[in-house]
Amino acid sequence: MKSILTLAGKEFRDGLRNKWVAGATLLLAGLAFVLTFLGSTPVGLLDVRPLAVTVVSISSLTIFLVPLIALLIGYDAIVGEAERGCLILMLTYPVSRLEIILGKFLGHAAILAVATVAGYGAAGAAAAATGSADAESWRAFAGLLLSSVLLGLAFLALAYLASVLVAERSTAAGLAVGLWLLFVIVFDLALMGLLVASKGGVGADVFPSLLLLNPADAYRLFNLSAFENVRQISGLSGLAASAQFSPMVLIGVLLIWIGAPLAATVLVFNRREA
Repeated sequence: MKSILTLAGKEFRDGLRNKWVAGATLLLAGLAFVLTFLGSTPVGLLDVRPLAVTVVSISSLTIFLVPLIALLIGYDAIVGEAERGCLILMLTYPVSRLEIILGKFLGHAAILAVATVAGYGAAGAAAAATGSADAESWRAFAGLLLSSVLLGLAFLALAYLASVLVAERSTAAGLAVGLWLLFVIVFDLALMGLLVASKGGVGADVFPSLLLLNPADAYRLFNLSAFENVRQISGLSGLAASAQFSPMVLIGVLLIWIGAPLAATVLVFNRREA
């Protein structure tokens, strides 16, 4: 455990010195602030809680931005160390390959969590300051922060898997971009094409289950349908009624999307030559 924490601390300190991590945090905060104040403009006329509007706006932003940031943080976690010759040196230390993966992952996860919470937390506080926020809105916002971190960790785990499967950083970078395109854009387009091609053959009982095959869609379902005040303005009331997934099930799906790629990374790394 000490080795894991030591590696995690090193990765976290390196990340704090990395200007691109600070830039990612500022980007998340800046865009969240813009969406918060633009989205809160009409709420006084519509009797909608500003914080609920913020949850809808930020969750839509997160699906595109946080997975990309996570993939960029982790795509060279293993292959980059191998290219620099650091991996061979690291393996000479009294530390197992499992500890290397977990230590580096925890360090990168902490960086991602700090960037997400700091960036979105300030925007949430600003949204709450513009109007009254009820308890359910705060629960929805807390769920947004938690699920946004979990979504980032899911794509961070996918980035680690990509990093351990290839031999060059350029290949890992291309694979990371491909994963982002697949899960963020292509998957939903493919589902829409399937619905059109089947002419309704994919029923309401099957379609929601297919969404769980994508961590971004599980995240979307959680944030836009789990809380009543958010669901009323998200346009997903019909889908939420047909899906009938509890919030805990959707959080569990995100946890599986973290654990499964990370476990696969460890298995591949144990068979990989340094």
